[in-house]
This record gives sequence, C-alpha cells and structure tokens, in this order.
Amino acid sequence: MSNLLSRISHPAALTATTAAGLLMALTATPSAAAAVNTAPPECVQYHSSWRYTHVANGCDAAVAVTVEYTNGQDAPCRVIQPGEWATFSGYGTQSNYVTALRSCDPTPAAGV
Repeated sequence: MSNLLSRISHPAALTATTAAGLLMALTATPSAAAAVNTAPPECVQYHSSWRYTHVANGCDAAVAVTVEYTNGQDAPCRVIQPGEWATFSGYGTQSNYVTALRSCDPTPAAGV
C-alpha cells in the first residue's frame, strides 16, 4: 500500500514543484512590454491621414498598441512585431484625429 502511495504522490509533488518553479521564473523576469494603458516606447511611431493611421514598430521587441481618437472611437489592440507596422482607421471626413498611442493587452476578455 505504501508503494502505491509513493507512486501517486511523487508525480504530484514533481508537478507542483515544476509549476512553482515556472511561476517564480515568470514573476522574476521583468516584462519588456510597456504597462497597459501607458504610452508605448518612443521607437513606436505613427502617421495619420484622412483614411489610414499607420503605426510602425522600430523597437527590438514586439509591442501591443491601440490608437486613441478625439471622439473616443474604439480601436483594436494589435501586436506589432519589430520592424513591422499595422494599419488603423484614419481621421476621416469628420476630422476624428489621433490623439495618442497607448499600450494595451492583446488578450481578449473572458467570454468575448
């Protein structure tokens, strides 16, 4: 009977130890991403026209950004890899200008 318990508890203990080690590594490693809802690094630039807003990532790491507009229009959160760019809506005929870029969480909310 004790042999059966040791075979069951050993894998469970190993799994718990491994999970604890992974969690400690994740919390100890600083994130390269900007905090959510803050200005992205200066290496992220945008150009806005009446039709499109192009956001370019000149950083060495991927960034998750969204665009803020004067009328509060929602813009999706997009992950842009180093050296790449993403396209958002421009200001249009109603002059809905871009006011800022913001970092964001690209993970969709639960239940969406």
